[in-house]
Amino acid sequence: MSPQSAMSLMNVVEFALWAVLAFLFWKKKLNGRFPAMGMYLALRLISTPALLGAYWVYSQPWGRNYFPVYFFGFWGNYIASAVILFLICMEVFRSALSAFSGLMKFGIVVFRWAAVASVLVSFSTVSFSHRGMLALADVAYGLMRSVSILELCLLAFLCLSMNALRLPVRDMAFGISLGFGVMSTNDFVQSLVGSKLTKLTAPEQFVYESVILLALGMWVVYCALPEPVRKPVVLPINSTIYRWNEIASALGHSGTQVAVQQPANSFFLTDVERVVEKVLNRNLKGKESES
Repeated sequence: MSPQSAMSLMNVVEFALWAVLAFLFWKKKLNGRFPAMGMYLALRLISTPALLGAYWVYSQPWGRNYFPVYFFGFWGNYIASAVILFLICMEVFRSALSAFSGLMKFGIVVFRWAAVASVLVSFSTVSFSHRGMLALADVAYGLMRSVSILELCLLAFLCLSMNALRLPVRDMAFGISLGFGVMSTNDFVQSLVGSKLTKLTAPEQFVYESVILLALGMWVVYCALPEPVRKPVVLPINSTIYRWNEIASALGHSGTQVAVQQPANSFFLTDVERVVEKVLNRNLKGKESES
């Protein structure tokens, strides 16, 4: 088998794995828990054959005028994928911290600011060497790079806090994060050696495609096997993560002001009762002395 035929076969296998993954994902109704992931799978299933068809038309001698269709379709799909991937990171983060409502709400705010900072840093490093509509590629690369950094940071966070969060390895949230973390690492490695590649059939491209197939196969296994039910988290009152959750719940929560004020009001009423009681006792003693 020639290298070109082998690469074509790997591309067909990749699309088949995306289709199997989408089928299992929607069959188990995981799209209700991770709607952005469902959108991403639908985008891959629709955009892949559409872009292949547009590329075939463009590659024909009579289809050179259709280059803008393929160009804007490809990079528009690339940018849409980056935006949806950011939403997936939010879903995974929210699902992993679902047992800790205080940390989840506070963490979502921090996560959004981290995303903004990542986008600003990524775009500050973009050279924008192209002009005109070709600058769209630089924007797309910068946006995807920032999302890839978020994916790796999310995976590192989950790996370091799995025990504290009581998050099992077989949980779908961790599986999604693990798969995207592997793909992001693969993209970063490929970008480092990409300038040295001259052909799509280079050995590095086969390694790159093999890693993608590995990540997709892992996702298929996660969807095929039954997911363990997450039990309610029971923590001792002196637990560190319990205190963090209570502190995070108090930050910016309007209800905590009432909760804090109640003890103060109760102490105030107690002092008033004591003063009144002292005044009554003095009056009673005064009357007894007069009599």
